Amino acid sequence: MSVTSDLAPRRLRDIFGTFASGLTVITATTADGPAGFTCQSFASLSLEPALVTFSPARTSTTWPALRRAGSFTVNILPAEHQHLAGQFARSGTDKFAGVSHARSPLGNPVLDDALAWIDCELHEEYDGGDHTIVVAAVRHLDARNDAEPLVFFKGGYAGLRPAERLLEAAG
Repeated sequence: MSVTSDLAPRRLRDIFGTFASGLTVITATTADGPAGFTCQSFASLSLEPALVTFSPARTSTTWPALRRAGSFTVNILPAEHQHLAGQFARSGTDKFAGVSHARSPLGNPVLDDALAWIDCELHEEYDGGDHTIVVAAVRHLDARNDAEPLVFFKGGYAGLRPAERLLEAAG
């Protein structure tokens, strides 16, 4: 095992990138219309009370608009929505161009065919260095069971088959 104390941002990004994570698109209905951004730092936080967390970059131009809206929806992306992960990660474009969606109970965009969606209200924010740590209270949610999740690993996208499907394929 080699040990390094190299904490340069590129080195950190490379090492942190070895942790596979799911991909989400956080959406809201704002005063200027629907808005959203791709986020891979989403996680469940608490079951009682029902809380989730995610961390937008401080440089995000979309998060302030979602914050002002007060509620937003976490859309968990299925493998077939890799193109949406890229589309919602770009700045300065109409991120909703050609994107079909419905309204959540809180009035936020739920992307068609999302693997799951979680309707939330802002609970709290914390300083997280170059990111903001957002804690959100879960209000409504739903999921589908017929798709694979989209996973981000070492700078690329992949689908992930559930364990029972892997066993079926091996058997």
